[in-house]
Amino acid sequence: MAEITSFTWPVRVYYEDTDAGGVVFYANYLRFLERARTEWLRQYGFEQDQLKKDLNIVFAVRAVDIQYLKPARFNEQLSVSVENIQLKQASMAMQQSIFKLAQDKNELIVKSTVNVVCLHSDSFSPCPIPKPIFEVLKACT
Repeated sequence: MAEITSFTWPVRVYYEDTDAGGVVFYANYLRFLERARTEWLRQYGFEQDQLKKDLNIVFAVRAVDIQYLKPARFNEQLSVSVENIQLKQASMAMQQSIFKLAQDKNELIVKSTVNVVCLHSDSFSPCPIPKPIFEVLKACT
């Protein structure tokens, strides 16, 4: 099993991300995590729409364990990480964290473990990660 190094993606909290209490609505943190995983794949040249079209695969979240430690508020800048990726034949498990950026220190506000599986896009049945993708991700360890 290969482990891949860390990737971070910046996010700013918009008004639409917040709830009536003025903090990020809990489900929106999942959106931030998803965006970071999409950008993480994109940095290696893998666009998810092209993977579906060309290779008949999609990556789907199978499980998420998430801990909300502190709130984020409107207009704050966050950093979302993808790290410690454990690459298997048909799946990946990764740690993802969200940090609130500040001048003096970055503060961990969300931590999660996300399990992603590779699926045939037409049947949604599990399949091996295509070799070209697997090899690129494996080489990044």
